Amino acid sequence: MIIETSYKVGDIVSIKLNSGEEMIAKFEEQTATHIVLKKPLILVAAEKGVGLSPFMFTVSPEAKVRLNINSIICVVESAKDASNTYISQTTGIHIAK
Repeated sequence: MIIETSYKVGDIVSIKLNSGEEMIAKFEEQTATHIVLKKPLILVAAEKGVGLSPFMFTVSPEAKVRLNINSIICVVESAKDASNTYISQTTGIHIAK
């Protein structure tokens, strides 16, 4: 099975999980059975809208996470504003708009 994607290794992607959660992460790899992500963050309700929180609190922030494809509804390249926020939160680098 050939898997074609509109994103490549290192791109920031948004993932919608079967559980209804939305995640943003750095794309590492995809096969017919799984996807590997680096530094995954989950969207959470915040006082002034939406915030980002670690997907898992019990692993290293640098850990790569392997998700079963059956747990995912869709994967798409993240919008520029979302990517900039993710990069800022995971690296401390602030990107000018």
